[in-house]
Amino acid sequence: MPKTPDQLFAFLDGLGIAVKTVTHPPLFTVADSQALRGEIAGGHTKNLFLKDKKDNYFLLTVEENAEVDLKQIHHVIGAASRVSFGKPDRLLELLGVTPGAVTAFGIVNDTAGAVKIIFDEALMRHDIVNAHPLTNDATTSIAREDLLRFVEATGHQPLVLKLSA
Repeated sequence: MPKTPDQLFAFLDGLGIAVKTVTHPPLFTVADSQALRGEIAGGHTKNLFLKDKKDNYFLLTVEENAEVDLKQIHHVIGAASRVSFGKPDRLLELLGVTPGAVTAFGIVNDTAGAVKIIFDEALMRHDIVNAHPLTNDATTSIAREDLLRFVEATGHQPLVLKLSA
């Protein structure tokens, strides 16, 4: 069973990580997010759940307006081939979220370590990073260093690479 937002917040609290969460109507796209979230300081995320031909999975977390060249990104992230979007059933199985709610926080549900999480260096220039807390009806603000510490606490090694143009 995937973790709930409350279980995510309890996990973060157990790590001594303070976050601030704002609820809002469900957001499905970056455009929705920009129009409805209100004023929330920090970098806002867009997430790409990708796979290569060998069924290696990747979660790329970039700034909401970032452009990622999907024809070339496999060279940067170490994929075995060009990448495509992962199927919604695998997204739910591995990260416990559905399309429209993809988030770096979903890595908490990847207990098998099947997904490689990579943050764009441009996003990580922000002191505060904003992401959905496993559902798309809220935005959680977390300090950049705490986000990386959270990912490590899930048993994953976060990478920070130049993903966007």
